[in-house]
Amino acid sequence: MASISAVIITFNEERNIGRCLESIQGLADEIIVVDSRSTDNTKQLCESAGARFIEHEFRGYIEQKNLALTYATCEYVLSLDADEALSDRLKQNLAGMKPNLDADGYTFNRLTNYCGKWIRHCGWYPDTKMRLFRRGSGHWAGVNPHDRYALNPGLRQAFIAGDLLHYSFYTVAQHKAQARNFSAIGAQALYDKGIRSNWLKILIHPIAKFARNYLIKLGFLDGYKGLLICLISAQATYRKYLQLRKLGRT
Repeated sequence: MASISAVIITFNEERNIGRCLESIQGLADEIIVVDSRSTDNTKQLCESAGARFIEHEFRGYIEQKNLALTYATCEYVLSLDADEALSDRLKQNLAGMKPNLDADGYTFNRLTNYCGKWIRHCGWYPDTKMRLFRRGSGHWAGVNPHDRYALNPGLRQAFIAGDLLHYSFYTVAQHKAQARNFSAIGAQALYDKGIRSNWLKILIHPIAKFARNYLIKLGFLDGYKGLLICLISAQATYRKYLQLRKLGRT
């Protein structure tokens, strides 16, 4: 039977981490938490659940997740965010497949809860993620703050049915605050890659973002909260390209 290391990165996640840890009990053979020096009860909650708790300065989402992988010792790694949890169906399917895992990476769909509503449009679902993979089979890549696991060339991946539940935002204010933060991080990441902005990009990208999420991705079917999601996403895109232009002028 394959062994599984559950790997989670955290910072002040006392509101979410208990649900995440409970969902992997009985499935993970070890739990690794790499924390960015939380000041709440995250450490106590993790240690009481039997997790190995490691504190390390935060240097970026991608960098932190790659660091966390180095502490895993099992054959497979189940990588979760603290605000995620396995649904009952996904956990059952993972448990059933555990004796016969043979692919190098496994993807499953992520379903997001936004202020109490499950969002099935807006480009937020099925939001397929690779979160179970053979240790050493690849690395975390992408552009901060949006990470993705990249399998090494030639390796095989498979899909597992069942949703990964993502409890994203409890309030609209929380969403707006994260959007501002991610806009700044995203602008810096693009700037570091040599990408520059101009007024045309500042105008076009937010409009295209809203049209894609609200119309093409049927965000209007998620009602008022779908509209909020699409508007905040478009505003964040505007801020990102505006900040990118400012960086290019310094």
